[in-house]
Amino acid sequence: MTINPQLQGRSYPAGDVYSVGRESIREFARAVKAVHPAHFDVAAARELGHADLVAPPTYAIIVAQRADAQLINDPESGIDFSRVVHAEQKFTHHRPITAGDELVAELHVDTVRAMGGGAMITTRAEISTVTGDAVATTVSAILVRGEGQ
Repeated sequence: MTINPQLQGRSYPAGDVYSVGRESIREFARAVKAVHPAHFDVAAARELGHADLVAPPTYAIIVAQRADAQLINDPESGIDFSRVVHAEQKFTHHRPITAGDELVAELHVDTVRAMGGGAMITTRAEISTVTGDAVATTVSAILVRGEGQ
């Protein structure tokens, strides 16, 4: 199956709520070798003016990839995940992610470009709180390799 070029311009609504927990932030910070005390110690985060632990900037990928899964799992997309190569990721933060946040992400397919037998797909996830406050925008590019690539 080939990639559906009509994916461009498609949006996927916000899915399940992602609850940001303290232990999740701590585990992610350890995994990415982020050492700032505000990722581990509530008092250190509060000294900086935050309500709770602050997630490392790349933590937004957790919520963004949950949104990307809607596209990957869409039978109309034509995407075979075993052929996907992650090509690029960008983050724009509107405010820090902190423990206690309840986040959702709406996914937009910005571009679909044929490349040989495959395609490059660029998506944008708009991450916000359940009350509608903008938190982060992530832009991701994936290369879906064609047969024989």
